Amino acid sequence: MTEKIGLEPIENASRDEIAALQLERMRWSLQHAYDNVPHYRQSFDAAGVHPKDLRTLADLAKFPFTAKQDLRANYPFKMFAVPREKVVRVHVSSGTTGKPTVVGYTHNDIGMWAQLMARSIHASGGRPGDIIHVSYGYGLFTGGLGAHYGAERLGCTVIPFGGGQTERQVQLIQDFAPDIIMVTPSYMLAIGDEFVRQGLDPAKGSLRLGIHGAEPWTQQMREEIERRFEVDAVDIYGLSEVIGPGVANECVESKDGPVVWEDHFYPEIIDPATGEVLPDGEMGELVFTSLTKEALPVIRYRTRDLTRLLPPTSRSMRRIGKITGRSDDMLIIRGVNVFPSQIEELILKTPKLSPHYLIEVDRDGHLDTVTLNVEMKPEHATATSAEKGFAASELAHHIKSYIGISTHVEIKAVGTIERSAGKARRVVDRRPR
Repeated sequence: MTEKIGLEPIENASRDEIAALQLERMRWSLQHAYDNVPHYRQSFDAAGVHPKDLRTLADLAKFPFTAKQDLRANYPFKMFAVPREKVVRVHVSSGTTGKPTVVGYTHNDIGMWAQLMARSIHASGGRPGDIIHVSYGYGLFTGGLGAHYGAERLGCTVIPFGGGQTERQVQLIQDFAPDIIMVTPSYMLAIGDEFVRQGLDPAKGSLRLGIHGAEPWTQQMREEIERRFEVDAVDIYGLSEVIGPGVANECVESKDGPVVWEDHFYPEIIDPATGEVLPDGEMGELVFTSLTKEALPVIRYRTRDLTRLLPPTSRSMRRIGKITGRSDDMLIIRGVNVFPSQIEELILKTPKLSPHYLIEVDRDGHLDTVTLNVEMKPEHATATSAEKGFAASELAHHIKSYIGISTHVEIKAVGTIERSAGKARRVVDRRPR
């Protein structure tokens, strides 16, 4: 069991101390959003509430929710609560070709995020001087840079590899002997497969800790990772709109669900149908209110993740259970958020393809695969094989470019994809739950 060394005082504070800090910071965040973001001023006014109406934490339930479509409707920068020139970095989460979700950070936001990621790595068992191999994607995705800045803040040596090039990943893990790897759980198992392909035993390597997130994963997958690599596999949780990774993180000594860093993010569980706030322990949709973010405050942001709030154990803050699913139709493919509507939009922009399609999601080994079945328009039913191949490759290219996932596109005979008079069946997900 790892010693609780180097904890920030708030991690062991009393619940009363945490609640008092949350109330003070929530009042500031509501006022900051109301004063500086037209969307929040309009939504608060429409709901008949004002920041001064927050007298207790329970009063937050009076305020309206924020959803991803609100961020998209204010694309690109209209949700920012500071002048654009005060924004030192922009990240973009999954979106359609025209309206992704844009996230901005001030200098202070970047510092807070780095500190929370350092706290998360420390809770996972990382310590100053460790070598950390980062296999999360860099760039517009928040994973790579979030992990990177946090590892540096903790005082670790960072190997900023990013995703892909699995053979070389294994080579550098062998050569540089990192203590920790930060990577999606499915890709961790793919790295394990590459170790075996090269005749190496992943359990005999240098790694002692894996910090895994960006996609749902089961206890069974944790056990498989720990067995194959002889590491502690720890869960990290986050989403770009709230900050990125580091909203919550498991503690290695208990591994009983990610601890929400409640001094910066206030969690609620709601009934996804009614919006009613549910008591701790009940399953529902996870909602977050940011308490300290400057550039992009989020007020009662609906994550669509289904989970429950659990009492504190290793830290004084509450935990979330494993994410059991989502309250919408979003798919998570290798850590990328994908909506069928995004794919439909790209199909409709491919001139010779009809709007009838079926997405098939499978798992090949440890990685997700996507087959997209489409049809030519009736007037192009007699298209040559070359013409069909061009349409398929064009669509696959656009999906990779705009959404960020690889797909195998199959052109089916006209009329063979199932039609429905009611809600169309768009997705067949065969991955094990």
